[in-house]
Amino acid sequence: MKAVILAGGLGTRLRPFTQIIPKPLLPIGEKSVLEIQIEHLKSHGFDEIYLATNYKSEYIEKFFGDGSEYGIKLEISKEDKPLGTVGPLTLLKDKLTEPFLMMNGDILTLMDFSKFYQFAVENPATFTVAIKEFVTPFRFGNIFFAGDFVTGIEEKKDIVTKILAGIYIMKPDVFNFIPDGEYYGMDSLIQDMLAKKLLIAKYEIREYWLDIGMEDDYRKAQEIYKDKF
Repeated sequence: MKAVILAGGLGTRLRPFTQIIPKPLLPIGEKSVLEIQIEHLKSHGFDEIYLATNYKSEYIEKFFGDGSEYGIKLEISKEDKPLGTVGPLTLLKDKLTEPFLMMNGDILTLMDFSKFYQFAVENPATFTVAIKEFVTPFRFGNIFFAGDFVTGIEEKKDIVTKILAGIYIMKPDVFNFIPDGEYYGMDSLIQDMLAKKLLIAKYEIREYWLDIGMEDDYRKAQEIYKDKF
């Protein structure tokens, strides 16, 4: 099975860490983020992995080589110009001729990729998105009053939303909707497909999931590494 990891981001929200090391190579415990991702993908049968790179691509290429050390076939795909979160796939179009997984290179998860892949392949949608419940604590209470006098107070519940988890399964037909060589993002793909009334399936992640987008997230990843990974 094939997977694409987006590993070309600048990691601006994690500076100064990413001024020297590209975000996917930041160490979490004894391994880099990408190593953890690749090993988890391999454990679920993904043996052909493409790394879509841009920023500091040479670091990533030297680090992983051809992937043989990890028991997989690994190939580096490099953008000549920024192509967004979906555009880089067009550089691999000739190789992605079967359903494939795509994920952001800054995610740690214990998601069962095998079940996700099976679900996506068996349903009629060309595109399946993974989602995750995200809970945001609401810090303030709601106060009620009449004129100058308080009549009541209500503690607000946490805000619960479902978010895109940065992990997707796509079938080759998806390339019918992605412009070649242009900057094209995930939001644009979803909106364009919905406008055409095309099916997009969703799969909820129940397992551990963390987006390492901010410095606090990176610290949390360090804290949970031994227990989770």
